Order: sequence, then C-alpha cells, then structure tokens
Amino acid sequence: MASSRKRSVAKKPARRGSARKSRPQQKQNAFRGPAMLRPLFIPVTITNALTSRLGKLKWPFRIFGYCSFYGLILLFLGTLFYVALATTYDLEKVSKMPARTEILDRSGQILRNADGKEIGFLHGKNRHLVEFNEVSTYFIDALIAREDGRFRSHGAVDLRGIARSIMRLVTRGKTEGASTLTMQLSRNSYALKTRRETIFTGLHRKFLEIAIAFRIERNFSKDEIIEHYMNRIFWGHSIMGIGSASRTYFQKPPEDLTLSEAALLAGIIRAPNAFSPFRDLKKAKRERDTTLNSMVRFGFIDQDLAARTKRIPVTVPVGADRILQGSYALDAVRRDLERFLEEENIETGGLVIHTTLDPNIQRIAEKAVEKRLRQVENSPGYRHPKRSQFQSGTPEYLQGSACVIDNETGGVLAVVGGRNASESQYNRAVQARRPIASTFKPFIFLAAFDNGLTPNTPVGDGPIKPGEIRGASSSWQPKNSDGKFYRSIRASRALIESRNTSTIRIAEKAGMAKIIEVARQAGFETDHIKQDPVSYLGNWGATTEQVASAYTIFPNGGVRFRPYYIARIEDQDGKVIFQNTPLPYRATSADPAYAVSRVMEEVNQRGTARMIRTRFGFTKPSAGKTGTSSDYQDAWYAGYTSDLTCAVWVGLDSPKRIINGGSGARLALPIWADIMKAADRLPAYEAGKLIPTGRKILVDSAPPIPTALPVGPGPAHALPPDPQPARALPVDEPLPALPVE
Repeated sequence: MASSRKRSVAKKPARRGSARKSRPQQKQNAFRGPAMLRPLFIPVTITNALTSRLGKLKWPFRIFGYCSFYGLILLFLGTLFYVALATTYDLEKVSKMPARTEILDRSGQILRNADGKEIGFLHGKNRHLVEFNEVSTYFIDALIAREDGRFRSHGAVDLRGIARSIMRLVTRGKTEGASTLTMQLSRNSYALKTRRETIFTGLHRKFLEIAIAFRIERNFSKDEIIEHYMNRIFWGHSIMGIGSASRTYFQKPPEDLTLSEAALLAGIIRAPNAFSPFRDLKKAKRERDTTLNSMVRFGFIDQDLAARTKRIPVTVPVGADRILQGSYALDAVRRDLERFLEEENIETGGLVIHTTLDPNIQRIAEKAVEKRLRQVENSPGYRHPKRSQFQSGTPEYLQGSACVIDNETGGVLAVVGGRNASESQYNRAVQARRPIASTFKPFIFLAAFDNGLTPNTPVGDGPIKPGEIRGASSSWQPKNSDGKFYRSIRASRALIESRNTSTIRIAEKAGMAKIIEVARQAGFETDHIKQDPVSYLGNWGATTEQVASAYTIFPNGGVRFRPYYIARIEDQDGKVIFQNTPLPYRATSADPAYAVSRVMEEVNQRGTARMIRTRFGFTKPSAGKTGTSSDYQDAWYAGYTSDLTCAVWVGLDSPKRIINGGSGARLALPIWADIMKAADRLPAYEAGKLIPTGRKILVDSAPPIPTALPVGPGPAHALPPDPQPARALPVDEPLPALPVE
C-alpha cells in the first residue's frame, strides 16, 4: 500500500515536467516552413502576444492587428515602388512644352480653315508661354480657388481634401476630385491619363501622379508650379495656355484681365468646349459666378466685390478670333491621327503630318454646303431656326455634311461636318449615323445581280401583300414615292425611279444574308442593320464618310479602298516614322458592280437625280443615287465621277421634317452638283467616262480591314483586268407601265 503511494507521487512531477517541456515545442511548430518566410509571421506573433489576455475579444483585435501590420508593410513596399517609378520620369518635361506639330494638306501647305486661316497645328500651336509675373493676380487667385483652394498650405497631396472627398462619397454618394494642382500638373506633363481606365489602371495612375507630384514639389516653387500649370491648360478650340486664352477670348494680354474675365477663364477649365462663351454665354456666366463664390470662400475677395462682379454681363468682344481651329477637316485628321500617335508613343510633338486633304476641294465643299442650306432656309415653307438668327448655345439650324474621296486611293480629299465648326464642334460627317434611306438600294441590286438577276429582269411593282415578304409584319405596307403601282417593270427601272415595292421584291430574291454581307464588304457597320425587311429601305444609320466610301466600289469595278486622311508622318529630323499607302480589297465581283453603275448613270440622266443635268448643268459622265428618309427628315445624295466619289447629307440634328417635299434630289443633290462642277474645273479631277477600272492597284503590306477580303496574298498584287464594257449587261429603256391588277 505504502509502496504504491510512493510510485504515484513519484509519477506526478514527471507529468508536470512533461507538460512544461511540450510548450516550447508548440511554439517552435508555429515557425515551421522555410526559414526565409519566418519573418512574415513576426506581425502574427507580436499581435498574438499583445492580445493573449483579451479573452473573447482577442480574435477581433487580432484580425484588426493582422490587417494593420500587413497593410503598413504593403503601403511601405508600394511607396518604394512608386517612388522608384517616379524617378524614371524626366522633370524637364514639366517646364518644357511640346514642340509644334504641323498638319499639311495634299499640296504640302499648312492646313487652313474656311476663312483662310492657318489651323494645321497641334501640340502648342496657340500656346503663348508666359511667366508667373505676367499674369493678373486675379486669375492666379481664381485658378487656385477653383482648382485647389489650399494649394499654398499643403504639399503634393491635400489630406484634408482626400478625407472630404471620401466623406462625401460615403454620406452623399457623390464623387469629388481631390487632385491638387501639382498632381494635375504631373498628369498633364506626362499624359498619364488614358482612355477607358479600369479601377486598377486608374488607381495605378493616381498613385503615380502622387509620387511624381512629390518630386515636383521638391524641385519647383509654388509660383513655378502655377506658371507651368497655366501654360498647359486647355481652353477649348485648341487654345493652349493662359496667354493664348486671354488673347482669344478677350483680346488682351493675361496681365490685363479683370476679375470677371479671370473668374470666367478659371471657371470654364473643366469643360471648356461646353462652357465656352463662344458657345453658351449663360453657362459661361454660371461658371464665372461659381468661381467668384469659391474666391470668397477661400478669402481671396470679399462678398461685396463678388456681388458687384456678378452683375457684370458676360460678353465676347467684337472681332474676337473665335475660329482659331474651327475646322471639321482638322477634327477628322486628328481622329485618324490618334491611333498612329498611340502606336508610336509620340508625346513630344515636333511632327509633320502629311494629309490627303485637297485645299481646293475642301474650300469648294464648305462653300457649297453653306450656300445651298442658306437657300433652303430662305425658301417658302421652311419653319425652323435659321443660322442667321443664331447667337449662342447649341445650334438648332439646318445642318449638312459632305465627304469627297479619291477613287484611285481612298484618300479623303474633303470632309465637311456641318456649317460652322466654331458654333458646333459635332462632326456630322464622321460621327452622325443617320438613316440612309434609298441610298442603300444600289447595294441591294448589287447582291441581286451577283445572284443572277439582270437589269432587264421583270419584277412585280404592285402593293406588297401580307405574308409575301418573309419576316415582314402583316401590317407593313410600303408605298412608292409617287403613290403609283405597276404590275411589272424591269429591274433597272426600279432603281432608276427608286421604286420601293419592286426593290423589296428584288431584295427578297437576293436574301437578307446576302444583302448584309454585301453591305459589310462595302464598309458599312452591319451591327446597325436589323434582320428585318424594313432594313431594305435603309431605315438604319450610317455616317456620310461611310456612304461615300461604300460608293467607291462602283467606279472601281468592285474594289474598295480603306478611307484615310494621313499619308505619312515625319519626325523633327524629317525621318518618315509612318507611311500610309492605299489599302484595297475586292468587295464584290466586277460584273455586278459595273452593271449597277450603268443603271445609276441612268439615275442621273433620267431618274430621280436628273436635275444634275437639266437644272445644274453637270453633263460629264456621272452616276449616283438619291435618298430620302421617312417624313423628309434626312436628305441624301451619293454619287461619283471617274475620279471622285462624294456623299452629301442634309438634316436637323434633332430629327424632324426639314421642309415639305424636302427630298434628297431637292436638298442634297444641289450641293453635290456644286462640288463636282467646281472640282471638274481642276486639272487633277477632270471627269472621264465611267468604264470598268483597269488600273493596277497595289496592296499595302498591312492586313486589310477586318470587314473585307484582301485583293491578293502579296504586298504588291495587281488586279486582273476587268471585263470590257461590251460584256456588261445592257440597260435598255424601261418597259411601258402596266396597270395594277
């Protein structure tokens, strides 16, 4: 008995010792793994030790501690990364403005606008560099109040502004910028902001802006930062910098700006094209008054002075140069240029851009659009605002667009996007998709002729019966423009007279899939074409440039060239860094293209476009098609000679009836005739016979656009000669009309 007690007593110390020895082993197990990773667990160990006596609360505090420790580590590493990345940016670019880029027309001269002013400049054309002490203190105070009220009291980053922005986002759901002037300067100096930023790329850009901003703050004084920022601000109409803005808007140097003028210029910075006094005086005044309120809030002026200044009316001085770069042609060039500049990563300017634009054709087209639309506005029955009545704001007067393309290359010779680029910067020639109506009919006939139909094939022209056209609504009852129906007519007459019912039956024979494929090959964006028979009548939209380019396949025997504006780009040393050569592809076979072209010659001779000859006296060989959308809301004419193809659109930006009887033949065709008659007097564009093209066409080594088929496999492939005119299908006189059964 006693001996057993001794044994049990002897065992107890052994258990306690064993327990004590196991604890270090457990602690050691916490660091299992590669030795190089053990430092990563130090925050866990520290957090665990600090929270070990918190009982049930230890895990919430531990999670908070883990996040805090590792967040600080990531913040430290991220800071090191962006500080290192910021050092790769040359600070000289902050004070060094981009060199001027020149844009030349086809003749090698600086591009000019309709008023004859040189406008072909980018990257500093209208920038008058000024120093800090050459600018009115009113403007400097207004700029700071509008953009960064605490600029002189914080560093590169305004922590208070960031906190305020976060608070308003959380409490009001409103996003508010917290970028300082220095951050904006870093963004503008290095073009950090890109299009279509994602959340991650946006955060990366913002962190980089901050890192560069710290470098700028260390190397430049506050006054120098303001000076560089003022010289980089964009003020609309391609106006760069305060020096140019002051001279353009108020015809005075920036040191003479009044408080009202300074506040206005500072106010419109955020959206200069929308708030420009040249565009909308009310919006400009509103932005000026908002800036004055900010100046009061930050102590730059008192409330009494702000109130007196607000009573000063906003005006634009008589004779102000409001068309510094008012040109739709320049806008189109810049759009075409963007992808090349991005590909070459060109940021410093100093380039020479050679374009395909012909200054004579451009001037002719601009004058023709304005002349003919002014006549429409002064005609009886026109009930919309006239351009002569326009003062400011968004213009509501009649607009038009035109695009002229060189058949042999696809180079755009002229583009008119409206009546005045300074009054409306919306480029209707390349941006506006309007229903193309009957100008689409030639492509229906192209599909049908490619399927075996001939111009002499008889086609029913009577009313469309319910169920006759696959996929059509039973209530769909399209009519002909003259209100008449015939039992049977030749296919050619259906196009010559632009008859709807017979055209729909021809489209039914060709098939929806075939027609859409023809449209795609011609360069139309077929995503806009619904799989509905109504689409046969062109109720879907396309731009004027697209229509003009599509029509080039007819004079080119089925070959289409990609339209382009940039011929080549040279750097400051004259080295060619981009060369743009004609890029053709076969959009359709030569025979059906020529057959449709022959019918469209008849359209101009005795069809819907016969006024080209009878009224406007253009007797040279030409072909084309008129188009008029429902209720006379859009008027079109697209046509061509042997050398040039031109499309013209007329309409109101907010679609409504232009005028009773406002057809394409009445409104758009006169503009086309004026352009072609004047162009024909130029030696380079004398119209010849419309015959199947036999020109040899070189294919650029670059791949063709994805909507078409290449001409051949090699970089220099010549098209085989097209068939002689004798092989083309004849276009006879139309059959006599038959009464409807």
